[in-house]
Amino acid sequence: MSVDTFGAIDVGSDEITLTIAECSKKNGIRFIDQVTHRINLGGDTFQTGKISYEHVSELEKLLSEYRAIMDDYGVKNYKAYGTSAIREMVNRTVVLSEIEQRTGIHIDVLSNSEQRFLDYKSIAAKGGDFAKIIEKSTAIVDIGGSSIQISLFDKDRLVTTQNMKLGVLRLYDQMKNIDAGQNIRDYCLNELVNSQLRVFTNLYMQGRTVQNIIVVDDYFSPIVQDRQLTGSDDPGYIDVKMFRRFLEVARNHNAQDLARKLSISDDNVPLLYINAMLIDCIINAVNAELIWAPGVTLCDGIVYEYAQNQKYITPKHDFEEDIIACAENTAHRYMGLKERREAMLNIALRIFDSTKKYHGLGSRERLLLRIAAILHDCGKYISMVDSSDCAYDIIMSTEIIGLSHVEREIVANVVKYNHTNFVYYGEQTFMSDLDRNAYLTIAKLTAILRITNGLDRSHTQKFDNVRIRIEDDKMYIIVNSDQDLTMERGLFARRADFFEEIFGIRPEIKQKRPE
Repeated sequence: MSVDTFGAIDVGSDEITLTIAECSKKNGIRFIDQVTHRINLGGDTFQTGKISYEHVSELEKLLSEYRAIMDDYGVKNYKAYGTSAIREMVNRTVVLSEIEQRTGIHIDVLSNSEQRFLDYKSIAAKGGDFAKIIEKSTAIVDIGGSSIQISLFDKDRLVTTQNMKLGVLRLYDQMKNIDAGQNIRDYCLNELVNSQLRVFTNLYMQGRTVQNIIVVDDYFSPIVQDRQLTGSDDPGYIDVKMFRRFLEVARNHNAQDLARKLSISDDNVPLLYINAMLIDCIINAVNAELIWAPGVTLCDGIVYEYAQNQKYITPKHDFEEDIIACAENTAHRYMGLKERREAMLNIALRIFDSTKKYHGLGSRERLLLRIAAILHDCGKYISMVDSSDCAYDIIMSTEIIGLSHVEREIVANVVKYNHTNFVYYGEQTFMSDLDRNAYLTIAKLTAILRITNGLDRSHTQKFDNVRIRIEDDKMYIIVNSDQDLTMERGLFARRADFFEEIFGIRPEIKQKRPE
């Protein structure tokens, strides 16, 4: 039996964690070791935008030790990810290059949506518990050092996901500046958190009730997982009454006593308390009844994704549909027409699937096309005249969980160039994270979306059936319709020119009238 030993490294805001796991088709994932070391990187970057020289040196030493541990286990494949502390560094390119040169560890930086998606996958890896709990209205509350992410589920469907700058380390640094007693600091913390939660509930709850909260964090979850501390036969689950008793105990004990009682370090006590206060505010905001803290980490999600990509495991949850659900909810928020959306999506995917040998794109790019088709008209909510720029700004400002920053920029550009002149790679005059391959993807998906849009210029869905046939360097779009297509034919030439330029085949509309 072939076993793949894999290493996952999370360079977090206040902890650096290495997880070693064995992956195989027979046994799936088996975790065999985990090492965690605390470094407060977030305290540096959240205040100054840079990591101190001392912390960089400490991080290099630690990663070198992690490299040696992976070598001892025979790890050939690994992934190291930096999260908010690395993401917010103004000089991260220089620092990460130095770290890789000295340790041999390459660190990729996760966008917020990528990080939260990996955390989400780590929860889904719990299988039956996850599937059961999201049958009811549920909020996943992912608490990091810099920010929190709240994702709402309703009947196994992702409704919305939103990020707020309410991370534990960020709040801790802010509370340190308040020269007052504990009660006043608690009051100020509640005011600070609740001001943002009120906006969230007003915009996104829309009368929904949330029965369950799934908590992903570094401080509260380990305690709830401990049977001896909770007295529960079902580790990880705690009702709101029990949680409030825990919060009262934390409030009435000094740091040293609480650290001994919970078997944690003294340094973690104030962070745990802020973490618990944050959860309490969220419970009040959404009226939740039950908390599940599965005790997962980002490293669990990294391992899960690796095993999924290598086909060692088959996910039971459809993560791609969650990404689509985010796009659908965004389109709905900006008053997009559902019938128009569905018509665009159907035609765009038929063209994509029929031209695979011409575009050479894969399933991930097909997903990006789906999202672009769903969001193609979102900019018109703000301006009918400047809809292309407005759409770009909306998409780049929207949290689409599961997409990287580059993927989101690809979608934003495809939607933009669907409505305005295409700007070629050599003509770009602004800084961008996009390379030539990304711009080729944008060009190909834009060509498909433009043709799709041209087939429904009247926004009346004139076609009840569309087929694609390619022969003699032409792509015949065969439509069943008894309606007048004069406008569609007349405005089609320019879109066809761009499609032909990109793919080398010319699209042409062929109408079949129903008998």
